[in-house]
Amino acid sequence: MKEEMDNLKQNILDTYPRLAKTDKFLFACHPGVPCFNDCCADVNIFLTPYDIIRLKNHLGISSGEFLAKYTVSPFDKKQKFPVVLLKMNDEAKKACFFVTDRGCSVYPDRPWSCRMYPLGLASPKEGTDEGADFYFLMKEDVCKGFNEKTEQSITQWLGDQGIAAYDELGRLYKEITLHDYFGKGGELSPEKMEMFHLVCYNIDKFRSFILGSSFLRKFEVDPAVIEKIKTDDVELFKFGCTWLKFSLFGEKTMKIKDDVRAARETEMKNRSTPRG
Repeated sequence: MKEEMDNLKQNILDTYPRLAKTDKFLFACHPGVPCFNDCCADVNIFLTPYDIIRLKNHLGISSGEFLAKYTVSPFDKKQKFPVVLLKMNDEAKKACFFVTDRGCSVYPDRPWSCRMYPLGLASPKEGTDEGADFYFLMKEDVCKGFNEKTEQSITQWLGDQGIAAYDELGRLYKEITLHDYFGKGGELSPEKMEMFHLVCYNIDKFRSFILGSSFLRKFEVDPAVIEKIKTDDVELFKFGCTWLKFSLFGEKTMKIKDDVRAARETEMKNRSTPRG
C-alpha cells in the first residue's frame, strides 16, 4: 500500500494543477445529484487523530471500541508509521458503515477527507524542490457534482466544511509523520510503532497510560496540563505529540524529574563499579 500511495502522491505533484485558496471551482453535493452516496463506498479513507476523537465522541464510545469496530490497520513492511483506515461493510457495495439513504449519519463529525472532497491537499516534504502545500481537484467519473452550477472559492469551501477546526491538530500530526527522522532513513522499533499508534489513534488508552502508570512520577508536567488532559481529548493529543517527539525522535521536549535522573545515574554508576 505504501508504494501505491507514494506513486499517487508523486503523480499529484507532477501532473495535477496546483490551486490557491482564491481559485474557484464548480461543485455541489446533495440528494438530488445522481451519484449521491456513491462516493461513500469502496474507498480508502485514512483517519487522522482528530477524526477518531470526533467520531468516537459522536458515537459515545471509547477510542478502543471505535478502532475495533470501525477501522482497519493495514501493514506494509515499507510503512514508516501505523495508519488507520475507516472500515467498509462486508456487503457487495462495500459502503461506509455510517452512510444512509439520506446521507452521512455522522455528518457533523465526518472525517477530514470527507469534508475536503472533492478537494485534495498535497504536502510536499519541506526542504525539497517540490514547493509549498497546494490544493487540487479530484475529478472522478463517478462524481456528477462537478456538473452542478454552484461556484465557490477554495477558501469558501474550506469555511463551509469546517476545516479550520482540523487544521491545528493536522499540523501537529504532520510534524510527526513528516519528521526529518523518517526522511533520513530512521525506522521505528515495534515498541515505538505501538506508542505512535497509542498516542495518535487510541487516545483513551493513552490517557490511562499517562494517568495510571508511573509516567507523571518520572516526568515534569505542568499541573494545569495534567488537569486538562484528564478530560480533554484534544489537549491530550497535543501533549501526546510533545511526548512522541521525545520518545520517538529524541527531541528535548520532555524533562525527566531531577530525583528520577539522579537515581538512574546512581544506579548506572553502581553497575559500572567493579566489586570485590
